[in-house]
Amino acid sequence: MAEQNLATVAVTGATGALGSRIAARLADRGASQLLVARDPSRLPDLPGAQHRGPATYEDTAAMRTALAGASTLVLISSHPTGKRLEEHASAVQAGMEVGIDRVLYVSLIGAGPTATYRNARDHWLTEQFLDLSGVRHTTFRSGFYASTPAALADEEFVIRGPGGSGPESGRVAFVTHDDIAAAITNVALGDSTDHDGAVLDVTGPEALTLDEAVPRIATATGRPYRYEAETLEEAFARRWRLGISGEQIEAWISWYQAIAGGELSAVTDVVPRLTGSPATPITESGWWPSPKTAW
Repeated sequence: MAEQNLATVAVTGATGALGSRIAARLADRGASQLLVARDPSRLPDLPGAQHRGPATYEDTAAMRTALAGASTLVLISSHPTGKRLEEHASAVQAGMEVGIDRVLYVSLIGAGPTATYRNARDHWLTEQFLDLSGVRHTTFRSGFYASTPAALADEEFVIRGPGGSGPESGRVAFVTHDDIAAAITNVALGDSTDHDGAVLDVTGPEALTLDEAVPRIATATGRPYRYEAETLEEAFARRWRLGISGEQIEAWISWYQAIAGGELSAVTDVVPRLTGSPATPITESGWWPSPKTAW
């Protein structure tokens, strides 16, 4: 049954894995929404949804046009470019200029100025900007996606990295895109101020080592995924030989290091608290990207 919803929600990144799921859930709930993309031709056709764009975060004028008419902005991170803060700030400022009064920002678990994972440091900068902007906002610090290890595998389904090995390895509570989408959708459609200013760590139901998680992915997909731990030196050398940029090498290796260091082991109740359903185990993720799609 459609819900009474007087607000219009703008969803960025609506052609991607997370944004498309949020948009689909909003449509199922009868929401009015604006779907914003660099390439509007790739946007899904959903009831109650208008297509907006082309618009990139750094193009303030295009973002003003794309966001006009919305009151809530779901801001899904841009790809790392070295200017993530500037791009996000541009999008938020453009939205505020045309009437956006609430931002739901998808950040990253462990975000902080000294986080091991490079991208988590970038996200912390946007969080600081939102705190200073004066706009109502809620930060959803997404746990590492359950699908990420599969996307990092090579063509032989081997996932290699310095993520530790053995029972004393660091753990991470992998979370599904659908659980994150459900949590954000419920907050987007609510009229409560309870989550204003909140930082919500969105995690899966259990913390797993890579030695534990990867065999579960193999079972779920029927593909022979396996994990091989590397030293930092091995990880750098292999990626350098592949011609990967230094910036990408840092991001890639630091993803594994954050796990190995035990920085991501917390399991929270955010998913069941916001959705009324238990968080989804990694074996039930339901969506697995092809190998080498996160390279």
